[in-house]
Amino acid sequence: MGYLHFSYEHVLRFISQKDINSYDPIIRHYHDLIHSRNGMGKDFLGWLDVPVDEVELTRIKTVAERIKKDSDVLLVIGVGGSYLGAHAAIEMLGDTFGYLGHKENHIPEIIFTGHHISATYNKELLHALKDVDVSINIISKSGTTTEPGIAFRIFRTFLEEKYGEEEASKRIYVTTDKSEGALKVLADKKGYETFIIPDDIGGRYSVLTPVGLLPMAASGIDIDEVIRGARQASEDLAIPTLHNNIAYQYAVIRNLLYEKNFTTEILSNYDPKLRYFTDWWVQLFGESEGKDGKGIFPAVANFPTDLHSLGQYIQDGRRQLFQTILRVEEEAETLFVEQDEENLDELNYLVGKSLNEINRVASDAALMAHVDGGVPNMVLDVPRLDAYTFGYIVYFFKKACVMSGYLLEINPFDQPGVEAYKTNMFEMLGKPGYVSKKKL
Repeated sequence: MGYLHFSYEHVLRFISQKDINSYDPIIRHYHDLIHSRNGMGKDFLGWLDVPVDEVELTRIKTVAERIKKDSDVLLVIGVGGSYLGAHAAIEMLGDTFGYLGHKENHIPEIIFTGHHISATYNKELLHALKDVDVSINIISKSGTTTEPGIAFRIFRTFLEEKYGEEEASKRIYVTTDKSEGALKVLADKKGYETFIIPDDIGGRYSVLTPVGLLPMAASGIDIDEVIRGARQASEDLAIPTLHNNIAYQYAVIRNLLYEKNFTTEILSNYDPKLRYFTDWWVQLFGESEGKDGKGIFPAVANFPTDLHSLGQYIQDGRRQLFQTILRVEEEAETLFVEQDEENLDELNYLVGKSLNEINRVASDAALMAHVDGGVPNMVLDVPRLDAYTFGYIVYFFKKACVMSGYLLEINPFDQPGVEAYKTNMFEMLGKPGYVSKKKL
């Protein structure tokens, strides 16, 4: 059905079709709660109908063109949902080794920081930016999150010293709350161009807002196509019946496997362009489901690389794993294995075969082996890696994640556990208002 192809025949030796079908009334109930906005986390469903302010979208594209003209680098500062979605899109859709070629096309290199507190990384980055033109996109709802806040201090000072305060203010773009927070106050004071993070869309669900769209547009991605793909997914996945909604099928099968003590899901891929997309998926499901002592642990495998490391555990290790394979049906490029007269590597049996074909056979072979080894497998095939597909699969996983959270009877939109480390850190660093009570 629809744009994606989802198959789960390789889980039916572990759960039955009858078990899956039995969830249809439950799915209809939760679907109604989601779409009537009456369920858990109802105030954070703003992404559901892919709302896009056309005026805001035009302004994003206008600013992106400005960045392309005056900057060699766009430095994106954010953590978690403030950067993972944009990073996923740029990695998936960009030319992996294309920055040198991009200089001729006026496309800046997009560099991410503020998602860690590494002195070495940031010191090296300061050195690398010394002789190039730079703009900054700082993304933070509050402006007081520690990791991006530190990075913004460092690189805002760098920009002001490099260009002067007035010119620097024209190169800083802020994505933040519409009316309050430290970053909003600073942006108003300094005159930074500002984009809004919607109140009803949480960080890990925000990639299709200015949070993700501005860095994407600056990198040359067609954000109109991204939105078009997401809107089509929102239509395709608005069907309340389990039989006709693959996002709900995925959520139900995950839940049934979890009930049978398959507590770790591995999202596997066979294309290095999907590495950061799987990182975005980890945050989406880990932060949405991991609470109240519940949740499937999300893990990632980048195949065939990890077939030579994690593959051993997946094949023969503890049987708490199930696997979802994200596959690309049509690669953008093709290479073929050529004849070698000496054949010392014994690969001439592959002559005339494309790397795409060999990669697909590797995928099928690993799937068969893992299922035989006791690992349930699902497969999600996407037609190709383009902007439309990115928007579509982002929406697919968001919709599935919310339904999966409802099936676990948890709120898929909050993240109370994240605050625990922050409280400890504030106490240990002596932040005003926090009294240290704990020692290692």
